[in-house]
Order: sequence, then structure tokens, then C-alpha cells
Amino acid sequence: MTAKEIELGFQEVWKLFMEVREDFKKTDNEIKELANRFKETDNEIKELADRFKETDNGIKELSKTVDKLSKEVEKTTKAVDGLSSKWSRFVEGLIVPAMERLFKERGIKIDKILTRVRAKGRVMEIDILAINGKYAILVEVKSTLKVNDVKEHIERLKDFKVAFPEYNDKHVVGAVAGIVIDEKADRYAYRKGLFVIAESGNTVDILNDGKFVPKMW
Repeated sequence: MTAKEIELGFQEVWKLFMEVREDFKKTDNEIKELANRFKETDNEIKELADRFKETDNGIKELSKTVDKLSKEVEKTTKAVDGLSSKWSRFVEGLIVPAMERLFKERGIKIDKILTRVRAKGRVMEIDILAINGKYAILVEVKSTLKVNDVKEHIERLKDFKVAFPEYNDKHVVGAVAGIVIDEKADRYAYRKGLFVIAESGNTVDILNDGKFVPKMW
């Protein structure tokens, strides 16, 4: 091999070396760029994880707050229910002493009055039950009387003889009572054949006019 051929071969090898060197530089830069991207992604992942952690803590705090609020609502509801029950008993206390007078004026003589009567084995409670040899009068007492209360009492009247078979020989009559009458519940009860008892001055009276004919169950 001549000196010229050796020189030409060296130049080719050197050229190839430089090309490979450039390729390595490019690859190295690409690796560095990729590493930077991974680093940025890693930082983003860490930031996202921190956000999730903050969100998780926020959810836990919110859960605690909701749980506390739920307990407060339950406590308040029990207090309101207790107050409502006491108020209803107060209303009963106004009506029971007047029952004999009220129905005597309507031609029904009452022999016996029972309060808070419950049926055995059935979910039914009668606030006031007035009876004589012929009639059983069921009175539902509410501090505020609403249409839905009247509807529920009608269902109670329908099921009464099933729950209390000892009164199968009675004419069952319904009445609703309230200190406050809401949603025109008095008119609805009248149309459905129920007596309506409400406050009148220092006492209570039956609001139904003289044309009223009670429905019997």
C-alpha cells in the first residue's frame, strides 16, 4: 500500500470518526433533553401527588364537617320532634275535657275517653278515642293541621276495625283537631266527612256547620 493510499484511508477513517462523534453528540444531547423531560415530568408527578394529598386532606376535613353537621341536624330534629310531641299533648289537654260537650251538641253522648291508644302487633296509634254503645270517634291531634294529616287519618279510619276488632260493632267516626289550620285542611276534612276541631277563644269548638253529615267507617 502506498503512502498516498494510507493517507486517503486515514482521511476516510477520520471522517467516519467525526461523523460518529457528531452522532454521539446529537444522541448525548437527545439523552440530556430526554432526561430533562423526565425530570420535568417527575416534578409534575410530585406536584400532582401533592395536590392529591391536599385534596385528600380536604376531603377528609369535609367529611368530618359533614359528619358533625349531620349529628347536629339529628340532634336538632330530635329536639324539634320532642317539642312537637309536647305541643301535641298540650293540644290534647285542651280537647279531651271538651270532648263530651262538643259531641253532645252533635247528638253523640260519650261514655268513655281514651288517649294514645295503640294496637297490639300493628303500627297504629289513636290520639283520642271516644266511645259509647254505638260510636267510636277517632281524633287525630296536631299543633298545625295539614291536608296530609287528614289523608293519613282517613287511612287510619279505614284500618281501625282490623287493628281493633273489639270495636267491630261500632260506627266509626273521624275527627281532626289543630290549633293552626294550614293548607285549608279544615275544608278538605269537611269534604271527606270528618269533624274539624279548632281553637275558639279560650276553648275549642267543632267548626262543621249544621248541614254536616259525618262519614262512618
